[in-house]
Amino acid sequence: MALPLSGLLVVSLEQAVAAPMCTCRLADAGARVIKIERPEGDFARFYDDLVHGECSYFVWLNRGKESAVLDLTKAADQTLLHAMIARADVFVQNLKPDSAAKLGFAAKTLRQKFPRLICCSISGFGETGPYATRKSYDMLIQAESGLASITGTVEPARVGVSVCDIASGMNAYEAILEALIDRQRTGKGAALSVSMFDAMADWMAVPLLQQEAGTPPRRIGLAHTSIAPYGAFRTRDGVDVLISIQSDREWRVLAEKVLGDAALAADPAFATNVERVKRRAETDRKVAAVFGALGADALTQKLAAADIAFARVNSPADLARHPQLRRISVGTPSGPVSYPAPAERNASGARRYGPVPALGEHTEQVRAEFSPSTIAAK
Repeated sequence: MALPLSGLLVVSLEQAVAAPMCTCRLADAGARVIKIERPEGDFARFYDDLVHGECSYFVWLNRGKESAVLDLTKAADQTLLHAMIARADVFVQNLKPDSAAKLGFAAKTLRQKFPRLICCSISGFGETGPYATRKSYDMLIQAESGLASITGTVEPARVGVSVCDIASGMNAYEAILEALIDRQRTGKGAALSVSMFDAMADWMAVPLLQQEAGTPPRRIGLAHTSIAPYGAFRTRDGVDVLISIQSDREWRVLAEKVLGDAALAADPAFATNVERVKRRAETDRKVAAVFGALGADALTQKLAAADIAFARVNSPADLARHPQLRRISVGTPSGPVSYPAPAERNASGARRYGPVPALGEHTEQVRAEFSPSTIAAK
């Protein structure tokens, strides 16, 4: 069965995480993605060497792509890239600000030459505004957007995965899909701009609204600023179990069936979430006392029987053994790698995922296919 984006050509002048995240999803959906790398390669190839010599970030985000090495300081390679873009449906780039334009690949110029082309630029702060020319990376945006200020316990903390990169990459992916649908109707491409700051500012909408309402969010670790009880509690055998109480009805069930306290279930001082948040410390103490007297297995059985939402606070090692974990196997230059499968599942059939390319693996093929002499001969 043909994949949804089969037949589309994507050319991506990309590095690091954000743009590779976007184009990885395009490749998964069937697009042909040609990844343009500088002679020394995408620097994300060398963040680590933990996957039998390959980088963990790179093997995650570059499956199913072709790698072509071009030196865009040379006129011949600029000409080759122009020839590739002329035949492309989508052009993606996330170079540092103004770099693509200085090389002759500004979205405005490309759109004038190729009206059906969809150009997508991913940057730290967007194309306009006082910070537009700043170089930016994930942790910098976590700090600048305020995300780090509400993460952690005592001090601001980085979210443990590259959420700004991932969010902007997925925003770019969805924007490209929308532009492809629109092109079917109008025949026109688009110039898209996605910034990491905008992506994270969007995610920060609730903390910002809380701040502007006079109740700034606080760093409270593995707990919830707006709901109680919603957090992790340690069992008698040292397992952290996190519960989430989403309604006052669920609180009454927890109090009566798990905590064994019918009086607490009826106590008006704890009857509503607003009152429980006011008394968060006391609420949590009541839960902690019961949880701490039970072993993890007994507690989770009681929670499940009462239909209370809960989770064990797992590590990556626990994730590796998790019964819900689905994996895919992807080829790399040094052998196959198994890692978590993409979230979407399509009932019409399982997908196959292409291999991760070696640096410049497809350079000669791409040069032969897109060189001016080859195009002229056709």
